[in-house]
Amino acid sequence: MPARTSLSGFPEWLPAERIVELSILDQLRETFELHGFASLETRAVETLDELQRKGETSKEVYMLERLQDRGNDRHDKKERPLGLHFDLTVPFARYVLENAGNLTFPFRRYQIQKVWRGERPQDGRFREFTQADIDIVGNGTLAFHHEVEIPLVIIEALSKLPIPPVTVLVNNRKVVQGFCEGIGVTDVEQALRSIDKLDKIGPEGVAAEMREFGFEQEQVDRLLELASLSGDDEQVLDGVRALGVSNDLIEEGLEELGALLQAAAKRAPHRVRAELKIARGLDYYTGTVYETMLEGNEDLGSICSGGRYDSLASDGKRSFPGVGISIGVSRLVSRILASDLAVASRSVPTCVLVAVMNEESRSASDDVAHDLRSRGIPTEVSPSSAKFGKQIRYADRRGIPYVWFIGEDGSHEVKDIRSGDQVSADPKAWEPPANDLLPTVKPGE
Repeated sequence: MPARTSLSGFPEWLPAERIVELSILDQLRETFELHGFASLETRAVETLDELQRKGETSKEVYMLERLQDRGNDRHDKKERPLGLHFDLTVPFARYVLENAGNLTFPFRRYQIQKVWRGERPQDGRFREFTQADIDIVGNGTLAFHHEVEIPLVIIEALSKLPIPPVTVLVNNRKVVQGFCEGIGVTDVEQALRSIDKLDKIGPEGVAAEMREFGFEQEQVDRLLELASLSGDDEQVLDGVRALGVSNDLIEEGLEELGALLQAAAKRAPHRVRAELKIARGLDYYTGTVYETMLEGNEDLGSICSGGRYDSLASDGKRSFPGVGISIGVSRLVSRILASDLAVASRSVPTCVLVAVMNEESRSASDDVAHDLRSRGIPTEVSPSSAKFGKQIRYADRRGIPYVWFIGEDGSHEVKDIRSGDQVSADPKAWEPPANDLLPTVKPGE
């Protein structure tokens, strides 16, 4: 049998690492529900037509086919090509269209699922990974204040995780689009895509790309000047106006950007900053856009991004505008684990190991385990009736804090194997300290 090799880009955590990941997911879920977002799960598979609606990212779609159909010209050619979803926004848009009659708008949903993307694996980037999304979708219209709400919810959620502080970088596509129109740029989408690459290829690279697409040098210089502006107060708005380009679209975008900065200064001081270079290259964003940086870990790139979209979900008669943001959970977890930002108190849920004196008395150990589990205490029975020292070492290796002993006279004692303390106990009444009941996650050393 050939040797097995691991597949890059498909993370598999060890048990203690998985506990850290589950703790993060639980914290996110709790915060989302505190803000009234309902849980949703969509199918993993979408039609290729649906997946290709999002533009360049569709090139990374994993196609789905049956093995027996490969190379077989006789299979049903009417069957639509299928692929695994590469994000949660496209399937969510499809879900809204199909279920609009059964939803109450504005519809608030959170979704935590696996997605698949055929890109080159590297630090923080995977082919299979978990995303956590929140979106607010309206029927026909959606008030701007939801664009203010979304980043504040995300800041609250991330602040509860064992990570350094985050900064949400925001911009408004209306400002950039209005500026482009004001300086005579006709290919606005290309301008946005080029600006979005500033951190990757630098100003010179962006300028060269713009010139390749026919931008005049003066237009390139003005766009780079706009993209250089940043700040966490209204001075950044004055900086845009000082560039001397003015129209209704720019003013609308600046008013919205100012309202967001003002609310953030009150609700999340110093955690939101306007960055006019943030463009989000995907062409369906129409208003506020977001990217999120982890302090001291800027090399990881944005761990959380999204924005306002007005036409992603539409059936031709109705449109369902929305605003949302997506957390790259696997990217975040990989950095937490690699940097020892958080560790689990143990690698198993088990709180108590019930020792077995001999195989003839295993039933008595099972009875103790039953009593403890009935009161919500995670419990295992020792897999062997080896000497007690070996059973204790087994518990220690697995991180189980307590070992339960049954005496020949039917007495019961429980031992904290960390401190060595051993006391009499009643299986129908004994409780571990609250911090020992389940594994906990704490900051790393």
